[in-house]
Amino acid sequence: MQLASRESLAAARERLDEHAEAAPADALRTLAGDLGGVVGVLDSQPALRRALSDPALAADQRESLGQAVFGGAVSEPAQRVLRDLARARWSAPGDLTDAVEDLSRQATFAAAERSGELDDVEDELFRFARIVDRAPDLAAALTNASLPLERRGQLIDALIEDKVKPATRQLLDRAVAAPRERTLEHILSSLSQLAAARRHRYVASVRSAVEMSTAQTERLAAALGRIYRRDVVLQIEINPDLIGGLVVQVGDEVIDGSVASRLADAGRVITRR
Repeated sequence: MQLASRESLAAARERLDEHAEAAPADALRTLAGDLGGVVGVLDSQPALRRALSDPALAADQRESLGQAVFGGAVSEPAQRVLRDLARARWSAPGDLTDAVEDLSRQATFAAAERSGELDDVEDELFRFARIVDRAPDLAAALTNASLPLERRGQLIDALIEDKVKPATRQLLDRAVAAPRERTLEHILSSLSQLAAARRHRYVASVRSAVEMSTAQTERLAAALGRIYRRDVVLQIEINPDLIGGLVVQVGDEVIDGSVASRLADAGRVITRR
């Protein structure tokens, strides 16, 4: 997103947080579901998407258009969110859709926070992501638009067996129903980052050749916290192929300290000679 869109999204997030402070969890989940449905409409209607973000139209016109399309289909809190978004400035039409999706997710996380379940939701997303990582064919099936949505939902049922929090299930259903040309792995990674960001923390994806002790994980988290100047939560996966050492990823930054990586580097040096 460019500057105008980032500022509009930041303002919308602030308003959502203010609403979430007094709203019950069920109402927040309803809001999230309504906004998720709007994402699907905007994705399928490029002309509507362009009109709602068109700076050549007056803000009142954009708001009236949004109200005419969505007013009778979504809850009053969702209508307020959409009215504000229609009046905001967007650098590109797609940014408006991305913003609605972001706010849908934020509302879901806010519902989990109100219920005291945000830690569980973050952990459940991580565990589901590990399942997907180990089964690429399953990941492809879950986001395969040619497979009926009901069937994809049944695949989720088989994997989680109703053992996750409502917010987790809502996020997974939405990821499968509307992947928006992204891989499921990418979506789950983004969700984990958003969950951590709600508590002003970063997520570090850690791959280790062996199990790490409690003391080792605490030292690593503390070291990363000093580097990034923010609390860091570790999501650890054991990967014997690394032979030894660690690979740590925080956002787009990767720190590769694995033995396998060092051996590969040494092999390239020898080959050049």
